Amino acid sequence: MTLLAVERIKLFTTRSPWWCALITLAVVIGFAAIIAGNAPAGELTDVSLTQFGYKSGMAVIMVLAALSVTTEYRFGTIRTTFQAVPNRTSALLAKTGVVAILSLVIGEIAAFGAWGLAAVMRSEDLALNTTGEWISVAGVGVVFALASVIAVAVGILIRHSAGAISLLLIYNLAVENLVQLIPKLGQDIHKWMPFNVADKFVRGSGTGQMDGPPLSDSVLSQGGALAYFAGFALVLLIISLVVANKRDA
Repeated sequence: MTLLAVERIKLFTTRSPWWCALITLAVVIGFAAIIAGNAPAGELTDVSLTQFGYKSGMAVIMVLAALSVTTEYRFGTIRTTFQAVPNRTSALLAKTGVVAILSLVIGEIAAFGAWGLAAVMRSEDLALNTTGEWISVAGVGVVFALASVIAVAVGILIRHSAGAISLLLIYNLAVENLVQLIPKLGQDIHKWMPFNVADKFVRGSGTGQMDGPPLSDSVLSQGGALAYFAGFALVLLIISLVVANKRDA
């Protein structure tokens, strides 16, 4: 508990988490407002469409998570942390846990805020009546939390803010889509790319009438997609912890 408290204090005494949280909320809820305000009457029937901006919000969350660890490497405070807590794994797990919890909370506030605003603005029935509809909203926070774990792991591995953030954003926003251009194998590989699979968990197969972003082509069920994405995050975190324990701070 002491480690968690220390990491919480370190995280919230910097400005970046506050700004990233506000930007995430603005992006996710703002996209919902745009969709709700411009969709033709009677066509916004899929709850998942209220989460149109969750991927952009997730990108900001990953920036927040990466900065939480790379900033310590940049200013050398990570050495003080490791001197105070010789067990590097414990210290880094505490940091990861605090960031993941914060990301979960931000994600849930953003997702339910976006859904609530769209429901108020529209005449269609956007009530959460099915498990899939609940996942489309409540699942955003879960994906944000797991994405933050991935970002922390990348930050530990790379240790430089610019490099870690660039890699995360380029991969999340471009690489997975570009993989589809690989002749013959591209589509098959894309089905198993982690963020594409995470999108399957959040949005499922889709049932709405209104055109939106392409649905995930993952072959997994929503539950399987969550397990796959969580497993990917866990493996990457374990690799980063092993590397952190073997090299100099």
